[in-house]
Amino acid sequence: MGNFGRVLAYAARTLALLPLITAKLQYGFPYGKEPVRGVSLGGWLIIEDFTTHSLFDNTDTRIVDEWTFCQYQNKSVARSALEKHWSTYITEDDFQQIQEAGLNHVRIPIGYWAFDLYPGDEYVQGQLPYLLKAVDWAEKYCLKIIIDLYGAPGSQNGFINSGHQLYTPGWQANQTNVDRTTALVQRLVAMFKDKTHVVPIIGVLNEPHGSPDDNTLPVATQFYTDSYYNVRYPSGENASETDLIMMMHDAFMGVDYWDGFLQPPQHKGVVLDTHIYQMFSDADNALSFDQHIERACKNASIMATSPLWPIIGEWTATATDCGKGLNGRFTGARYDGSIPGSVRVGSCTGLTGNASTFSAEYRQFLGQYFEAQTQAYEKGGLGWVMWSWKMEDVDEWSYQKGLEWGWIPQDLNQGNWPSICEGKW
Repeated sequence: MGNFGRVLAYAARTLALLPLITAKLQYGFPYGKEPVRGVSLGGWLIIEDFTTHSLFDNTDTRIVDEWTFCQYQNKSVARSALEKHWSTYITEDDFQQIQEAGLNHVRIPIGYWAFDLYPGDEYVQGQLPYLLKAVDWAEKYCLKIIIDLYGAPGSQNGFINSGHQLYTPGWQANQTNVDRTTALVQRLVAMFKDKTHVVPIIGVLNEPHGSPDDNTLPVATQFYTDSYYNVRYPSGENASETDLIMMMHDAFMGVDYWDGFLQPPQHKGVVLDTHIYQMFSDADNALSFDQHIERACKNASIMATSPLWPIIGEWTATATDCGKGLNGRFTGARYDGSIPGSVRVGSCTGLTGNASTFSAEYRQFLGQYFEAQTQAYEKGGLGWVMWSWKMEDVDEWSYQKGLEWGWIPQDLNQGNWPSICEGKW
């Protein structure tokens, strides 16, 4: 698309968003006028070895996700470990720190099992009281919550972050799974439709697998349509709409794929969630620091062409897959060639782990890459939610550590690299 085409697309998108922007009273945040600046509470109410190694250390080697964490050890042992984790990993102090960092949104991934268990489900429950505490803390510190369903029955993607790592996702293959997910969306709406000043957005399904090799995409598309009416019109299409916004993930199809789907002005209150990482292929890992930054800046024009409300709901300040556990427990990295079949770029030493081991040059890149992305995502979309607020021993992914070590500015309006994307849009 040429520059003129981008201008026309941006103008059309702006006009399409006017009903959403001007009707501020409908939503719990002035979307489209102020940028979304947020962090995810990754690894809290859905556990991963990547975010919280200590939970997985010294456990059965078959334990790779939350399902197997509860399957391959006594349920009472799993429950005790999880209760301790939920009560200590994220506390009110984190919400105060998030507010003091100038952020305005907190994304909370959660799994279906916090609400609903069927016979055969291996999980243990107890997450819900902590979700409700988080909502109270957010209200106290004037933060907005995005509640996001990361794990659906059967797994919508087979990823570890869905709670159950599977070779092939099973959510789409069984209508009961879809029906259970729909019921959960309806329950979330009932819980929070009167608290949209704190919980303005419900993410109905995170990262459904968009591969043509299975039936997930058409099932997810229909689920999104149904969820739109469940979120916006829970009492029926002829009743008044809620103030809740429905967030749907792009299913890895890219934002352009969804042009014309649930689009304003016929449909209102829809956020399109896309996740941007430059590390999950050999080609990405081979890019230089400057190339990573240039690509990040160019994402602004890609986002700006969407007639929906695009938000970059996952991204990070690093550009390698070196982080321990990122690709799975006991799995290596593409960057250093420790994943079989990958092309080695270099050593991961000094690129991951404790920030005290990072060189000044690397910390500078983290800062430049962070600011390039935040500038691009605010210019082209509604804003951003970084993964993640805190991490165990993977400091390059941690917003909290970025503040401590200086590659993330204390004042987001006064960055160190305000012209980082100049000439790169």
